[in-house]
Amino acid sequence: MPKVDRRIAKSQEAIKKALIELMSEKNFDDITIQDISDHANVSRGTIYLHYVDKYDLLDKLIEEHINEMREICEATSAAEYTDANLPWFEYLKSHYLFFSTMLASKGAPSFRRQFHEFLIEEFKEEVDTSQGKNHKLNEDVLLQFIVTSYVGIVEWWITNGMLYPPKVMAEQVGILLERNL
Repeated sequence: MPKVDRRIAKSQEAIKKALIELMSEKNFDDITIQDISDHANVSRGTIYLHYVDKYDLLDKLIEEHINEMREICEATSAAEYTDANLPWFEYLKSHYLFFSTMLASKGAPSFRRQFHEFLIEEFKEEVDTSQGKNHKLNEDVLLQFIVTSYVGIVEWWITNGMLYPPKVMAEQVGILLERNL
């Protein structure tokens, strides 16, 4: 694994953090590279060294979180839903500003779409319409039901200030998934 220069990593983290903080304050379309530069305390050149533009920065930030969530799914794939959900809800909580901003922001509709598509991929293997309680249901309809519900509950939990701890959410959502999958 190549060694990453700590200064580069620190600059990139500052740039990403600046974008999220700015998006929580104003519309993405109104944010300039200069705004990000000022907020991150780096030069515009440093931003352009790592990202083509603010859209590339946002895309890479979203991709990074989706990849982290994918790794959580892979690490918990053998677990029961309740146990598998706990690392998820802990991750969501630890990145609250990112998720609350992405789910609330009109400037990041691509996040919601990518999040939805990612969950479709993850739940696709869990859906069985050949037998049991979901016998003869349409797989696409069932997947959309599960994923839309999951995105909705995550959105509700985050936009309402995470009223319940991750453990409670993991248990409750786990039970609901067990009932429906």
